[in-house]
Amino acid sequence: MVIPQNPLAGIAAALPPDELRREYLVSGLFVPGQANLRWWETDRTIIGGIVPTDRALGLENDPELRADFFLERREAGVINLGGAGTITVDGQAYPLAKCDALYLGRGAKAVSFASASAADPARFYLLSYPAHAAHPTKHVPFAAMTPTRLGSCDNANDRTIYKAIHAATVDTCQVVMGFTRMETGSVWNTMPPHTHSRRSEVYLYFDLPADQAVFHFMGHPQATRHLVMRNFDVVLSPPWSIHCGVGTAAYTFVWGMGGENRDYADMDPAPLKTLI
Repeated sequence: MVIPQNPLAGIAAALPPDELRREYLVSGLFVPGQANLRWWETDRTIIGGIVPTDRALGLENDPELRADFFLERREAGVINLGGAGTITVDGQAYPLAKCDALYLGRGAKAVSFASASAADPARFYLLSYPAHAAHPTKHVPFAAMTPTRLGSCDNANDRTIYKAIHAATVDTCQVVMGFTRMETGSVWNTMPPHTHSRRSEVYLYFDLPADQAVFHFMGHPQATRHLVMRNFDVVLSPPWSIHCGVGTAAYTFVWGMGGENRDYADMDPAPLKTLI
């Protein structure tokens, strides 16, 4: 079976920069004292930025979900990108330090987020997809994540990958999450680039100095575009799009995926010599 090229790839190639940013870039997700959720139609993705300060914030349901509660037919992965905090799920408290992860299974009803200190609040990044089965909530501390070193200094892409929520450690329906930390002096991520024809991906850049930027490359391999990203910006990567970037300083980014499978290595290579 031959899967035809998505026509949206051609549309993206023709968009002016401001419209390209409006379609694929999410800024301002993390606001102190607020829980912000954004919807992306591809794979029915919901992303969220939750920053509790002096009070806990709940995972509120949205009438558009046509559900009795947010996780009635969904699952979610959460990674803490800020100070120490706690996620309470149906009465069970899960403390999360920076870079700890928590998987929330379908059916969890009461979910709330709190910070240990309002002066140094937690920054909970949430990624949610529809779920066909219920799996138990599971805490994955950073210390339990096995690091994988990839790339080289010669190619300016020496980096360490941390798989937080993936098939080998956590039972999920769709969601796969982790993060990649660039080593000092290395700035290129996800090289060589690739696409995922069977799933979409979402990137969130963090630990990027305020006066620096990441140039994120996207688009069909033969019609590439770029987006200028700042700290805590999110980029939406459709199945037909490459996703790689280069920073003006070292940084870290969260990668999250949902779609037809959970195989981390399921990629369609886009060799550098073929890019346009």
